[in-house]
Amino acid sequence: MPERVRAAYQAEMRAARTATQAQARWRHLELAHILSQPWPWPHTANHLAMLALAVRQRDRREAFGQVLRIIVAAPGSALGRYPEGNTGRARVGITLPMPVPDDLAAVLQAA
Repeated sequence: MPERVRAAYQAEMRAARTATQAQARWRHLELAHILSQPWPWPHTANHLAMLALAVRQRDRREAFGQVLRIIVAAPGSALGRYPEGNTGRARVGITLPMPVPDDLAAVLQAA
């Protein structure tokens, strides 16, 4: 993971850990997910953080969806087969590409 992407990813993960509102935590994890998709370990670590939050919230649907995503995250990243821009949440199709926010696209393009 290039340093610029790593810095942005770590900032989003840190913001997710320190946010006081659950909705803000999810949004930061979603942004970190978009940044992490091309790299197997950060991508998987992001889904592990999403699973932990889903379990804390007792959201069974989200937790189950995250378990499935944890299984496919590393292989998908390693093979370059991931839906670009996908936020990584269980409410979003696992193979659905989505638009990448402009600020994140600029970070990823610089990599």
